[in-house]
Amino acid sequence: MRVEYINPFVESAFNVLKEVLQGEVKRGELYLKSTSIPVMGVAAIVGLAGDVEGRVLFDMDKPTALKVASVMNGEELKVMDELVKATITELANMITAQAVTKLHELGFKFDLTPPAIFTGENMEVSDQDVEALIVPMETAQGKLEINVAIRERG
Repeated sequence: MRVEYINPFVESAFNVLKEVLQGEVKRGELYLKSTSIPVMGVAAIVGLAGDVEGRVLFDMDKPTALKVASVMNGEELKVMDELVKATITELANMITAQAVTKLHELGFKFDLTPPAIFTGENMEVSDQDVEALIVPMETAQGKLEINVAIRERG
């Protein structure tokens, strides 16, 4: 996986999280995973197709999702309802759109699928033949992971 694909997602996640959560965001050490990846409980996934194919997963636990959605909506949200899901989906949209804009400026051409959100216990994402790069982000609301699995069409 080329670093040119990853950096725009890392930068965009950092910038968007800092802006919408109005607080400090710390990026953890990046690491690779090549097998099935357990998700924390709330995952927004965006597919990529074109010059590259793959997906970006925005992963967090339920308490973090509730806190993030509460900050973004300006009110305390305590239940994983449609508003919380729509808010997390919109966060994924904002980060991905900014990253894709940067990638288009670098000459990469591809399209996105609208984000889909999954919630539940004991979920896994399995990618055939694609390593996923995990980018941990620490916020005052909790830990989020940006999980990027992209490969060039060949």
